[in-house]
Amino acid sequence: MQTQPLGKTGLSVTPLCHGTSPLGNFPSQYGYEVSADQAVATVRRVFEGPINFLDTSNNYGDGQAEVRIGRAIREAGGLPEGFVVATKVDPLPGSDDFSGERVRASVRESLERLGLDRLQLVYLHDPERITFAEATGPGGAVEALVALRDEGVIEHIGVAGGPIDLMIDYLALDVFEAVISHNRYTLVDSSAEPLIEDAAARGVAFVNAAPYGGGMLVRGPDAVPQYCYRPASAETIERVRAMERACRAHDVPLAAAALQFSTRDSRVASTIVGMSEPGRVEKTLQLAGWSIPDTLWEELLALAAPGRAGVGL
Repeated sequence: MQTQPLGKTGLSVTPLCHGTSPLGNFPSQYGYEVSADQAVATVRRVFEGPINFLDTSNNYGDGQAEVRIGRAIREAGGLPEGFVVATKVDPLPGSDDFSGERVRASVRESLERLGLDRLQLVYLHDPERITFAEATGPGGAVEALVALRDEGVIEHIGVAGGPIDLMIDYLALDVFEAVISHNRYTLVDSSAEPLIEDAAARGVAFVNAAPYGGGMLVRGPDAVPQYCYRPASAETIERVRAMERACRAHDVPLAAAALQFSTRDSRVASTIVGMSEPGRVEKTLQLAGWSIPDTLWEELLALAAPGRAGVGL
């Protein structure tokens, strides 16, 4: 699997990124348990290649995802050469403190859990939890992240969140080198398009998360009638059903088309896919390499054209 530049960071990453939210063990969200041994085995499988990019966060499983990744790093004798680990800063669970002081504490926690002496890429995570003024003011989260980069504790910084207009406002600060959007650039929702264009114009890496919309674009709307973990509209359900029929006629898994909708776009630096067991790594690689004919893409893109699944801007 070839790598490509992660914006202007100087890092090179694969089109697929290992999303580790499930490794924090969220049965209420994902519907299944993930043991520590299973999580470590999954990360160790990713370390074997060809994927060279992993995304995590301080608050996944109240820190358990990072603890498990750190164990995998130790057991592997360190990160593989050229491997990139990205994490995110968060408030403490149940707290609304997203101050600069909390950002520094979050970074210290991540360093300890991961067993690393510096972090390659750290995102400000879901800044919609506080006001833009709070985040960007003196003593705020943005100031702390920039200072940590200047101090060499962090190599690169990014922002990861939901509301598209807010993400564009953060990029306008001209301090962030990467941006993550989730559930807003998929076969049924392209509301991230303005952010993608803005990031491209600034040379900021656009990283796309949740290409399956929480599962609907893997198992279909009859099995998963939710998009982004919320009830999907009737219009979205009917569009996905039509996509299912088109894929079935071409003997292509809907999940392969959903994943490649993101990976085939040259503006997307990498696509984050949650993988909670070694077998899912193999399945994801298979889906990423599935041959999809142009005629199917024409049908799917026509169905994708409405471009809004209701997650909001």
